[in-house]
Amino acid sequence: MTRIVIMGGGPAGYEAALVAAQHGADVTIVERDGLGGACVLYDCVPSKTFIASSGALAKMHDLGELGINTDMADTSIDLPTVHGRVKGLALAQSADIRARVQREGVRVIAGEARFCDEEPGLATHKVAVTTKDGTEKLPADVVLIATGATPRVLPGAVPDGERILDWRQLYELQELPEHLAVIGSGVTGAEFASAYTEMGVKVTVVSSRDRVLPHEDADAAAVLEEVFSQRGTTVAKQARADRVERTEKGVEIHLADGRVIEASHALMTVGSVPNTQDIGLDKVGIEPGPGGFITVDRVSRTSVPGIYAAGDCTGVLMLASVASMQGRIAMWHALGEGVAPIKLKTVAANVFTHPEIATVGISQQAIDSGEVPARTIMLPLATNARAKMEGLRRGFVKLFCRPATGVVVGGVVVAPTASELILPIALAVQNQLTVDHLALTFSVYPSLSGSITEAGRQLMRHDDLD
Repeated sequence: MTRIVIMGGGPAGYEAALVAAQHGADVTIVERDGLGGACVLYDCVPSKTFIASSGALAKMHDLGELGINTDMADTSIDLPTVHGRVKGLALAQSADIRARVQREGVRVIAGEARFCDEEPGLATHKVAVTTKDGTEKLPADVVLIATGATPRVLPGAVPDGERILDWRQLYELQELPEHLAVIGSGVTGAEFASAYTEMGVKVTVVSSRDRVLPHEDADAAAVLEEVFSQRGTTVAKQARADRVERTEKGVEIHLADGRVIEASHALMTVGSVPNTQDIGLDKVGIEPGPGGFITVDRVSRTSVPGIYAAGDCTGVLMLASVASMQGRIAMWHALGEGVAPIKLKTVAANVFTHPEIATVGISQQAIDSGEVPARTIMLPLATNARAKMEGLRRGFVKLFCRPATGVVVGGVVVAPTASELILPIALAVQNQLTVDHLALTFSVYPSLSGSITEAGRQLMRHDDLD
């Protein structure tokens, strides 16, 4: 029986454990904080639960148009209840995952793991597991490193849990910030800026680039900036934060160009660093790459036989869905099953702002630069019958296809439920379906998904000789 030790119980670790157990391996997961890892306990699940509360408020802004009278001035937020729900759901999800893996016969150890091979190059590896009761050494034929990542800390802006915060400390606040400065305009920064904006907090986004979401679709980012502007949120552009200082009233954000932004609280969203220190990589001959990330191939192998890595510690698209797939692929490969290497161009991703922004496949930027030839269509949601009924004026559906064959190669959706609407486009990209397939598929009328089939019809009508 193949002995497998998994270092970390996040999405990469527990999904890998389920696959390995179902294929008859002897599986042990070592996790310090709880099953589900940081994703479930501190990051993805808590943040999306918090965003769900702000989403309920977001829906209220346009209710007057639908004939429902509301007074936003009387709306109040019970922050301890919101935060209690966030923490409660995270713990419940972690417990569900633990129960599932234990039903499959996986051994779960609460502790910290590190390699303790006596010398690099051994066929069988050893993992030392430190728990409250002592240290145990586990022999392993296969080891999966799935240790995740933690929020990056700037030397001049070390979080104190009171005024200078990382995104894991927000849920300890007893009251909403009077003025929240969000340092960083990537996905995490944009999501929290959007959530607190909808909760009525004064928000300033500090972006080192010329727009929010610099790595996302530019048209989608423009929609979000329009919402921010309407809601009173300020975006400070080309503003690189040098340091954040505590003051009597709150914080001061000192920018590289000499500007100073005052706020009551600062939220640091400047990326993550991999948890690859102090896990004994030198004992097995693995040299971390740039930024401390572990280099892997498309089936999650490291440079050392028998050792795989998956999830945020590899720096490969730091998404829970990608981590899970990396972990599954690692186990399929290690146990001799047929497996297709991971295809990052088929990964669907979502930004949980209001509205949401979902993408899959080739980007608009790659098309505009000439890197990828494609035909494109962009349909505003304002022309969709269902959107009109619900009072939706912002958002769109984009679809990209190959010029000659019509094979769908990508798309973008900006809508309140973009995370759900992106699935048919992702299915098309994954399975190399054509715009004809989309065009000839029946969609419910009226529905927002009707814009996807309509985009297919408009691309299908295109003359390839034009």
